[in-house]
Amino acid sequence: MWQRVSSGIGAGWFLVSLVVALLVLLPVLSLAGHAAEGSGELWQHLRTYVLPQALRDTVLLLSGVGVLVITIGTGCAWLVTAYNFPGRRILAWALLLPLAVPTYIVAFAYLDLLHPVGPIQTLLRDLLGYSSPRDFRLPDIRSMGGCILLLSLVLYPYVYLPVRAMFMMQAAGLLDASRTLGASSRRTFFRIALPLARPAIAVGASLALMEALNDIGASEFLGVRTMTVSIYSTWVNRSSLPGAAQIALFMLVIVVSLILLERWARRRQRYHAGARQSRPMTTRSLHGWRGVLMVSLACLPVIFGFILPTGYLVVEAAKRIAFAGIDPAIIVEARNTLLISAVATLVATGLAFILIYSLRLARESALLRTLVRVASLGYAIPGTVLAIGLLGPLAWMDAAIDNSSSWLFGVSTGLLISGSGAALVYAYAARFLAIGNGSIEAGFNKIPLSLDDAARSLNVPAGKRAWRIHLPLSRPAMAAAMLLIFVDCMKELPATLLLRPLNFETLATHLYGEAARGSYESGAVAALLIVLSGLIPIVLLSRYGTPKNSH
Repeated sequence: MWQRVSSGIGAGWFLVSLVVALLVLLPVLSLAGHAAEGSGELWQHLRTYVLPQALRDTVLLLSGVGVLVITIGTGCAWLVTAYNFPGRRILAWALLLPLAVPTYIVAFAYLDLLHPVGPIQTLLRDLLGYSSPRDFRLPDIRSMGGCILLLSLVLYPYVYLPVRAMFMMQAAGLLDASRTLGASSRRTFFRIALPLARPAIAVGASLALMEALNDIGASEFLGVRTMTVSIYSTWVNRSSLPGAAQIALFMLVIVVSLILLERWARRRQRYHAGARQSRPMTTRSLHGWRGVLMVSLACLPVIFGFILPTGYLVVEAAKRIAFAGIDPAIIVEARNTLLISAVATLVATGLAFILIYSLRLARESALLRTLVRVASLGYAIPGTVLAIGLLGPLAWMDAAIDNSSSWLFGVSTGLLISGSGAALVYAYAARFLAIGNGSIEAGFNKIPLSLDDAARSLNVPAGKRAWRIHLPLSRPAMAAAMLLIFVDCMKELPATLLLRPLNFETLATHLYGEAARGSYESGAVAALLIVLSGLIPIVLLSRYGTPKNSH
């Protein structure tokens, strides 16, 4: 039995993989347990008054964001790969910049920018000759439409990046043949390029919708009561863990259903390009007012998704520092953020390496592949759902450690896990382990299996092979994984709000508190630091896959 399940893998590697998968699955099992406890009359209230609005707002939000991110991301990807124009190379990487700005920071910035007495509306009134907000004001950004627009301006790069890669790699011969036969660029796009890019569009859109579903700050700031916001308010305002767990479990069922539906819809889609076809497509030059219009439209997501909010943060942070200096609390919060993010990054990357290496040792093991997939589920679980699911197990772990310590040594440990930040490390590692798995697996795929076979023929143990061969050769992939995980940990808000220890603030929670109080200028420094940290992977991403032959 053991030989059939784990051929080629030692017991230690398999057991570690099993434990990691169970730790990721534990919050889901805990949710089911808490939901089964029942919340008494509260569930009737939630089902009648909370869930219908939360479900309606969530569906509307995801539908609107889905349409916009697909439209913006796919359109911009086609523009920078199919056409040649001055500034093409700059625009190709600039379209990635909104990824550096978390959704709640964009909402934070625009709530002040678009306030009735804010700079934008004040300028418009001056230009139009109005003297009061009662005479002229823009529609309130605190609305479903405003939330959809702001989230889309930040999340469209999730579609843009894979679709651009697909357009760059797909069969150029088909596109050139259609043009040779007289098909217009518009017909070539809709009849050939777009169908071929459907898998990339589906993957990118699903990632964007996951991020939209995970959002709590922007939705709450903009008055949209999604299911994520309802989970947080049920736990914090009503102090009902079973009620929050019931909503969270209901939301998790929806998430899993969407993932399965997306995979079912693409089950028969297979696209292959021969080696002779995989050359870059021939670009067309843009001329006249149509070209200027297309490039101008492609610049709008960069302007409104990055330049405007980031410029606002720079100005407000400079004003704040000039007026009151740097708040010592910001330094403490930055240290907390860096420390927790760094520890979680090391843990998640190390566990991902163990999982993928175990899978390589047991190349044909369906069980190991299943464990890796289970361990990657955390990214599909919204941060709020994950945090609610961890509350029970963490309390049990703290109690077990405290009882054991009191019995053995006569010393009470108290809330050793929940009170030390270990809970945040657990949540971050479980949520972002999938990023490490994907990056490291891609790196391992470039390492020839002949190296493993040669080392095994020389009786080199599995641990030594990992240390001497796979770790050095996969360092670039591990570095990329660590960078992405670190930035995601720094931006994570929902899980941090629920699991942080008492009197423990991060840059994200500081910003959330300032925005809740309406003191936007006080949160600008923290917001700017988060954005600057997010720029690091964007700069590195811009070095790869940028279209050539640009002016």
